[in-house]
Amino acid sequence: MSDVEVTPEAQPQLHGCPLSDSRGQTVVHPTRAQYVALMKKLLDGGYVMCSDLTATDYLTHSGRSLPEGIEAERFEIVVNLTAIATRDRIRVRVQVPESDPMIASLFDLWPGTEAMEREVFDMFGVSFDGHPDLTRILMPEDWDGHPLRKDYSIGRIPVQFKGSNS
Repeated sequence: MSDVEVTPEAQPQLHGCPLSDSRGQTVVHPTRAQYVALMKKLLDGGYVMCSDLTATDYLTHSGRSLPEGIEAERFEIVVNLTAIATRDRIRVRVQVPESDPMIASLFDLWPGTEAMEREVFDMFGVSFDGHPDLTRILMPEDWDGHPLRKDYSIGRIPVQFKGSNS
């Protein structure tokens, strides 16, 4: 990655955002304010394929490893990008607070993120500002709550088997 800058504190950065490594893959950690500008630079730099966009709820696992200067929040948006021409991959991890679970949509940059952002909205309750159709995609429209949140209560549906003496 030729655009990597090293700050005087020896913290590697990419376009002003801290970098880390995860099993040999470059991970960049922008703030929500840096998110769209970074993603535009990555797209302009050849990362033309957004292969995945998802979220993680760290409600019960707050002690994760983050670069210095990045404050851990309950939710994290994770985006995996690929530069087809160079076969480079990069992961983007953005912290999203529980008190304001919203982040900008990437739909205008990578239209293929439309369904992925809807799934994150549906399962985690994180909204995407500027999304063209932010509605539920997996759960019924009248469903209460977001099933992949760590504080979502586990439901129970009794199963009756044919021929059982119940």
